[in-house]
Amino acid sequence: QVQLVESGGGLVQPGGSLRLSCAASGIIFRINAMGWYRQAPGKERELVATITSGGSTNYIDSVKGRFTISRDNAKNTVYLQMNSLKPEDTAVYYCNAGIVAMGYTSNYWGQGTQVTVSS
Repeated sequence: QVQLVESGGGLVQPGGSLRLSCAASGIIFRINAMGWYRQAPGKERELVATITSGGSTNYIDSVKGRFTISRDNAKNTVYLQMNSLKPEDTAVYYCNAGIVAMGYTSNYWGQGTQVTVSS
């Protein structure tokens, strides 16, 4: 059974930093693109950043220059380094991955980790 497990959320002051991690476990043949989404209270879930298996990245405009997505393919893990955090970054952050396992390609989600930016 494939699972994505996130860690690293918490409470941070404006201007601070956090690093989120998301590790995939199970019998995995290959992980394709990975990404981070977030959902703030009363808002729809939005895509924050993506990274392909080859390392190409994309970000939404509001986090460019502040957030960095990376991955360690040997550890089946994706990271989101968040710097210069703002109150509007407050949300539940979810990781997502396209994973090939048992002959099938499926889209998997983590359980979510809360990020709160407040003084």
